[in-house]
Amino acid sequence: MDTALHDPLLGRLLDARYRVEQRIAVGGMATVYRGLDTRLERVVALKVMHPGLASDPEFTSRFIREAKAVARLSHPNVVNVFDQGQDGDAVFLAMEYVPGWTLRDLMRDRGALAPRTVLDILEPILAGLGAAHRAGLVHRDVKPENVLLTEDGRVKVTDFGLVRAVSGESQATTGQVMGTVSYLAPEQIEQGATDPRTDVYACGILMFEMLTGSKPYTGDSPMQVVYQHISMDVPPPSSLVPGLAPELDAITTAAASRDANRRPADAVALLAALQHIRRGLSPAQLDAEPGLPFQPGPQQPPVERTSIMRELPPDLVMPRRTPPEERFAPPPSRAARRPQRRRRRWVVPAVVLLVIGLVAGGATWALDGLYMRMPSVLGQTQGQAVQTLQADGLTVTVTQDFSTTVASGKVISTNPGVGTRIRKDSTVTLDVSKGPDRPAVPDVTGKSQSAAEQAIKDAGLAVGQVTQQASDSISQGDVISTDPAVGTKEQPNTVVNLVVSSGAQPVPLPDVVGESVDQATSDLQDAGFNVQLDPNQVYSPDAAAGDVAAQSPNGDSASKGSTVTLTVSKGQQQATVPDVTGQSEKDARKALEGAGFQVQTVKLNPFGTPTVHNQSPGGNQQAALGSKVTIWLY
Repeated sequence: MDTALHDPLLGRLLDARYRVEQRIAVGGMATVYRGLDTRLERVVALKVMHPGLASDPEFTSRFIREAKAVARLSHPNVVNVFDQGQDGDAVFLAMEYVPGWTLRDLMRDRGALAPRTVLDILEPILAGLGAAHRAGLVHRDVKPENVLLTEDGRVKVTDFGLVRAVSGESQATTGQVMGTVSYLAPEQIEQGATDPRTDVYACGILMFEMLTGSKPYTGDSPMQVVYQHISMDVPPPSSLVPGLAPELDAITTAAASRDANRRPADAVALLAALQHIRRGLSPAQLDAEPGLPFQPGPQQPPVERTSIMRELPPDLVMPRRTPPEERFAPPPSRAARRPQRRRRRWVVPAVVLLVIGLVAGGATWALDGLYMRMPSVLGQTQGQAVQTLQADGLTVTVTQDFSTTVASGKVISTNPGVGTRIRKDSTVTLDVSKGPDRPAVPDVTGKSQSAAEQAIKDAGLAVGQVTQQASDSISQGDVISTDPAVGTKEQPNTVVNLVVSSGAQPVPLPDVVGESVDQATSDLQDAGFNVQLDPNQVYSPDAAAGDVAAQSPNGDSASKGSTVTLTVSKGQQQATVPDVTGQSEKDARKALEGAGFQVQTVKLNPFGTPTVHNQSPGGNQQAALGSKVTIWLY
């Protein structure tokens, strides 16, 4: 019997707004429904905490924390949280509804994915997690079930139910380890400690699983898997899928390193490294079909999907393999093999063909004595490989190249390749490893941030965190220092953090408006500022001609050593006073105020309709614009 038919929430209106329409999925902490926001008339996902947990203050607090944490993020690769509320015993979140598949659905259906598809999915995951990390949040439960693939090809991270602020408590509850065991970092298991590198580890495991179609650690019990996380290194994906680019091995094992200090600092740093690697891979490496067929595990329970879920776009997934065509036809039936008289006329030609075949075969056998199959010397030392090949009569030349996966002095590859049919007197080229290319951190001190980032990428390294620091000697926006330090030799794609100048330390800024230019210059220079004069002077009602009318900047403080621009006053602006004698008070006031003056009236006769008999300043005289004109009426 389908328990969803008896779900008491179906059809219920939560908070007089959200109508529960269909159950989508059930998790350990909450049930997710498709609902309708009746106010805005839009489809939403309603995540409702299980009633048994709603009475627990700790779980309720964690549930509400998810809403507040994700609401702080505004990113296209994070599922948006619209609202949070409680209706009776139902504590719920109203979230963006994302029709489509989970990444788990995709991997269960397709197995191993092509590297291009892996990067197309993992890069937006890291972009969403990077936004969380830079906002001070750690997801702590990154896994395929929490990655949604939309019907139009977008990728979104969801279920921040275990999210926690980096600056807050970073230990799990005593005796309890949060997250899914297959993706837990060693430090998360041993100490319960979490920071952005915890999510990076989970992404490394995720990348391994997408590239190979299987998890790096398996066991009959969760404890067996936990033990492997703590005691074993994640193998390179190419150990299961031969032919993967070495760079993919390197970034996967770095992200999933047991030592948190050897991982990229956060999702932003891992994303930068992945994008750098992608640019260096050829189309053939990006689109390489997985070398081994996916072997499905035990039958999984059916995944609940909404009625509008459908197949993902074909450019997002690997095409299914089609079985190879049969090379041989089935054997003929006994009746077909029965000799027939009318076919006897073909016996003589058949014998002739057989003789010709035997002669040709003998010639081929004779020629085979001149040929051999190229033996495998991969992974051998240069001396061992040369000795092996020369013993077979081959001539050997040696080239060298950097390698992050093959130890220095050992063979990376051969030309011709292993198994190739070659003459026994051929020349074979050995490509011998020089070890990893250890680029030095370039000197980017004093360069702009953008120029420094480009120089770091050009050196084969990745840009990490960028922090700001005040500096009296380095201009704002330029680089003060790097970590690791300039000249340090590192592994390729090592993250380099930058410290960028935010300008000089602010110091108090004197207010010199109204002072003479000489006095103002002296005061500003004594305070540590440079001074320049604005070539344009302005009228000022407050500063006498030749004094300072304005300064820029004009706040309470400014960076020491910065330049302050002084604008000199031309004094008060003069204007012609209209002659209003003989006019009524109303007309006189209108004329004077229209000319930019203030008006003061003196009435000597309160009776009748007085007119202006005198004014000061007098009509047609010059006066400061905005000054008072007194008129006498009688």
